[in-house]
Amino acid sequence: MPIKKHLAVTSLLGASFAALGQNSFIVEDMKVEGLQRVALGAALTHIPINVGDSVDPYTISQTIKSLYKSGHFNNIVAYRDGGQIIFKVQERPTIAGIDFDGNKDIKDEQLNESLEQQNIRVGEPLDKTVVDNIEKGLIEFFHSIGKYNAKIDVSIVELPRNRVRLMLDFDEGDAASIRQINLVGNELFSDEELLALVESQQDLPWWRFMSNDRYQKQTIEGDLEKIRSFYLDRGYLRFNIDSTQVSVSPERESVYVTANITEGETYTVKGYDFIGDLLGREELIKSIIPLKAGELYNGSIVTSSEEFIKGYLARFGYANAEVRTIPEIDDETKEVQLTLSVNPGKRVYVRRILVNGNQITADEVVRREMTQLEGAWLSNQSLERSKLQIQRLPYMEKVDFEVKPIAGVDDLVDVDFTVKEQPAGSFQAGVAYGSYGGLQFNVGVSESNFLGTGNQLAFNISTSRSSDSYSISYTDPYFTPDGVSQGSSIFYSNFDGSKVGLIGYDSRQYGIGTSFGFPINAINRINFGARWIDEKLDYIADYEQTRILRLAFLNPEDPDGAYDFTKYELSAGWSRVTVNRGMFPTAGSRQSLTFRATTPNSDLNYFKVDYDSRYYWPISNDHQWVFSTRAGLAYGNGYGETNGFEQTLPFQEFFRISENELRGFDRNTILPRAIQRSMTEIPGSTLPDGTTTSDIGGSTEFDKLFEGGRIGGNAKATLGAELIVPTPFLDEENTSSVRTSLFVDAANVWDTEFDVDRYSNLHEDQYKKLSDYSDPTRFRVSTGLSIQWISPMGPMLISFAYPLKKEEDDETKTISFNISNTF
Repeated sequence: MPIKKHLAVTSLLGASFAALGQNSFIVEDMKVEGLQRVALGAALTHIPINVGDSVDPYTISQTIKSLYKSGHFNNIVAYRDGGQIIFKVQERPTIAGIDFDGNKDIKDEQLNESLEQQNIRVGEPLDKTVVDNIEKGLIEFFHSIGKYNAKIDVSIVELPRNRVRLMLDFDEGDAASIRQINLVGNELFSDEELLALVESQQDLPWWRFMSNDRYQKQTIEGDLEKIRSFYLDRGYLRFNIDSTQVSVSPERESVYVTANITEGETYTVKGYDFIGDLLGREELIKSIIPLKAGELYNGSIVTSSEEFIKGYLARFGYANAEVRTIPEIDDETKEVQLTLSVNPGKRVYVRRILVNGNQITADEVVRREMTQLEGAWLSNQSLERSKLQIQRLPYMEKVDFEVKPIAGVDDLVDVDFTVKEQPAGSFQAGVAYGSYGGLQFNVGVSESNFLGTGNQLAFNISTSRSSDSYSISYTDPYFTPDGVSQGSSIFYSNFDGSKVGLIGYDSRQYGIGTSFGFPINAINRINFGARWIDEKLDYIADYEQTRILRLAFLNPEDPDGAYDFTKYELSAGWSRVTVNRGMFPTAGSRQSLTFRATTPNSDLNYFKVDYDSRYYWPISNDHQWVFSTRAGLAYGNGYGETNGFEQTLPFQEFFRISENELRGFDRNTILPRAIQRSMTEIPGSTLPDGTTTSDIGGSTEFDKLFEGGRIGGNAKATLGAELIVPTPFLDEENTSSVRTSLFVDAANVWDTEFDVDRYSNLHEDQYKKLSDYSDPTRFRVSTGLSIQWISPMGPMLISFAYPLKKEEDDETKTISFNISNTF
């Protein structure tokens, strides 16, 4: 039967000495009776007497107190039998379980943490004297969040073998709402201005059911601090909150908050100086901190100046620097002289750096990204940079570090880095599906952290309705210890353009490539590469845009044969990365500029320039709300001549649009179309004798024009903006692997070599069929919702989009879905 809380405390603080003599005696033996769970050795450690000692009643009393302090016993009685002392003990019951029922505002984890602070946990003995304290503490908590009708029933259920189950039954009741917030004493600023700063809401009408006017003590305290900061930031140095009263209505369903304030007058900064040790950098610090003489006092500027000095000193190992601003206020002149007291303390060094949480990634891979080194002084700048560089790795979801002081030493610390890994690729053998590419069979591996080495391996065999591709690539980001990367690749592909909305042609190519990357600094990198490519084009449809290539490389002996090209391609690139994470960044930017060109001894001579930029601006402090923009520009063209024809960018190298660049449109649908022009023959006339003359050519005015499939262009522009929002119904631990965003996309591909005036001599009906494919302003625009997920199968993307600006023959789609896509 449960023992109610008011009966739970039964500890006896006294002891029985009835059987003890009044004089001292020599201890010949000791016994402890009644032990069940406590080991005899553990009990003896709390008995400060030994066999052979001389003891008296006072010594015995102190021994009993020592046993009580061990926390294991509810009752202790000592007896003497000649020279033998017998301690009869009653052990405290052991907590076999703790149950919570009815709690909503306090989670089980919070309750367990609170109980553990009072040494109440499963497996430990229960001190019944603390049960009442549990109830009082929890009632105070409920009052602080406005639940004045909350009730808590703490009961203890006895179990066999001196065990108990602790049961906490909650009746939280409804939270009281804020009926009114009264500010008394403000004359310079109205109630409306000041209450607009606070988070607490008051007396909300029923239709604002999504808002919350619940009373919470901590929120009110934070709101009053916001008002205080508001005044201090405007020079009211003597501003004060004189008192705060919280009145509860009789039914305990609403509260009235009244704050009495004194505004005071504005004060000007007369000047400022330093005392203490600034390590010889006083002039530099003076030139950087925002404090200025002659300006109104501003509390935020004073605080930020203190934080800047502490942060600056921490860069040089003074991690425990103390900076305190001492104001000297002159109430007559309404001026304040500020003195910044600086105590850098001792320089702190790092004894050891530990890496935790990496189940796959080798320690070495994580450590090589660190700029904070063991044995060096502790630098907050190096720690933050180390965290950032580790977090940029695509296989890291989250990175944190903790600086741990070493007991007894004030100039040494340990640093613990804790990482959480995430999939950065996948071993695959199966099927992928895309709403555009259709069913795709693939087998292979794509892994940015191969076997935990940090090296990137990609091996892929895939087939779809438009292409077959086979490739192997391997990149070592630390080919040399100082961060020079090296990559190699072998590839083969067979592509049919007619099956993906392009003009008809078959392309088969294979080749090998290598690349090297060189770090300039922590965020900038340059890359150089070279590839040898053998390409064969066949079944090329005859269009205006393909005619130059066909004529330049035509084999008169085999005019319908395939075209074989050998290309030697060189590339150079620059990239700048400041994002805070490798996957799903929430702050920072990425920029890249790439130049590729074939060498003059290649069969095709052309170049391509591609620039891409992405920015991420966090809107909320927790980075759950982020605004992102992207922009891309690309241009390509040919150089030199071949067989008397000026080289242009080959049509198979034209730029195209991917699904991720313009959602809401079918892939390639906005590309320029291929043009086919055919001459109209005028039939011969019939002579009087009945014979007919042969057909004769007609004027180009009567040529006919046909538009074929999409072909692309040599210039491309993409724009985009996204508002990244919290994903509904998602646990916090999964927010780093799922992203939801509202987007606006815009894109255009055009052909700078296309000359619409070349067709001006056509008949008007034919000329009207043409669009000006050289026009760079023909942007298409879409908007919608996108959800991205780093799933165990690989990256997954689903988009719901609606075209805002399109042209008549564009093909659109509302939903797109892809697995194993690249974000």
